[in-house]
Amino acid sequence: MNQEEVIKLATDALMLALKIGMPLLLAGLIVGLLISVFQAVTQIQEMTLSFIPKILAVALVLIVGGPWMLSQIVSYTTDLYHSIPNVVDR
Repeated sequence: MNQEEVIKLATDALMLALKIGMPLLLAGLIVGLLISVFQAVTQIQEMTLSFIPKILAVALVLIVGGPWMLSQIVSYTTDLYHSIPNVVDR
C-alpha cells in the first residue's frame, strides 16, 4: 500500500463523514439561528430555549435521512472490504 492509496482512503472516509454529518449540522444550525432571531425579537434571554428544538430537528433529520446515511456507510464499508485483496497483493 503506497502513500497515494492511503491518502485516497483517508479522503474518501472524510468526504463520507462530511456527507453524512452535514445534514445533521445544518439542521441544528438553522434551528439554532431561527431560535436566536426569535429570542432577539422577543427579548427572551433563556439559554436553554434552543436545546429541545435542536434535538427535535436533528432527530427528524435522522428519521428521514437515516436509511440514506446507513446505505452510504454500508456501501463505503463494502467497497473498502472488497478492496482489501487488491491492497494486500501489492
